[in-house]
Order: sequence, then structure tokens, then C-alpha cells
Amino acid sequence: MATITKEIFSGSTNGKGVLIAATATPGTLVHTAVAGTTDIDLVHLWASNSSVSAANITIEYGEATASANINSGTTVGAAPQKILDGIPLQNGLTIKVFASTTNVINVYGYVNRITG
Repeated sequence: MATITKEIFSGSTNGKGVLIAATATPGTLVHTAVAGTTDIDLVHLWASNSSVSAANITIEYGEATASANINSGTTVGAAPQKILDGIPLQNGLTIKVFASTTNVINVYGYVNRITG
């Protein structure tokens, strides 16, 4: 029988937001997925902007190539907005994020880890 557990991002400290310092690839590490191909992390991610100026983000999902990017150029506002809603990742692949401005975007979230 499968088990689902809620896990904080591996790039987070105690569940706090991950401040995005990178402005180009490779982005700031947010999460490394569970190892192997049997278990799956379902990723839920929100982003917020602490600046009064608009900032765009690019999520490198699984690898740092343009074809793997999600939400390239998405403008993030002050209130946290959901960017990823249960998108699966596994096999130790990573989620990295970079922004158009350094140190103004925070990403928050968790994964639902499905094992067994």
C-alpha cells in the first residue's frame, strides 16, 4: 500500500521560504526529489515578491535546459501565488529557480511524497 507524507523542500530551512539569489541558470536550489523511480514527489510551490518592482521567475524543473523550464517569465506579485500544483518529480532531479532581480523572490511550498 502506498504511503503519502508531506515533506518540506530540501532547500528550505525548517520550512521557511527559499530566497532566490540567482538571476540566471543554474538557479537557486529549491528541492531535490526523492531518489529512484519507484517513489514520487508531487511538488506544490508558491512564490512572492518582496520588492515594489515587478520581477519575473524561471523554474528549472528537472534540468537546466530551456525545454525543461516552467513559467519562464512569470511575473510574481507581493502576495504568494501558486506556481506549481502537484507536479511530479523523482529520481533525484532538482528544482532550481532564478529571477530577473536578485534576493526579492521567496518560494515556499512542500512535496507530497508517495512511497511504496
